[in-house]
Amino acid sequence: MQKLVESFIATANAFDVEGALSLFAPDAVIDDVSVGDAFVGRDGVQIYFERFFVGYNTASRLLSIETLDNFNANVRLDFTGDFGHEVGILKIAINSEGLIERIDADLE
Repeated sequence: MQKLVESFIATANAFDVEGALSLFAPDAVIDDVSVGDAFVGRDGVQIYFERFFVGYNTASRLLSIETLDNFNANVRLDFTGDFGHEVGILKIAINSEGLIERIDADLE
C-alpha cells in the first residue's frame, strides 16, 4: 500500500493525469465529501485530477498511512495550492490486482 500511495502522490504532484489513471481500476470511485460529489470510472477520476490537482496547482505531502488490512488504508495528506492549505483524509480501498477501486476523501 505504501508504494501505491507514494505513486499516487508522485503522479498527482507531477500533474501526470495518465500516470494517476493507471493506478485506478476501470470502475473506480472517488467520493469527495469536501466537494460534494462522487467521480465514477476512469473518466470521473480524470475529471477529479484535472479539476482539483491540475486546476488548483495542488501539491500533496504524505503525513501518515494507517494500513487496515491488505486492501484498505487511511491516508492523511497535507495539501497546498491556489486554494491555500488543507489537511485531508483518504480512505483508500484497492482490488486484488493492486489498483485503487475506491477513495473516500474529506478534509479535516
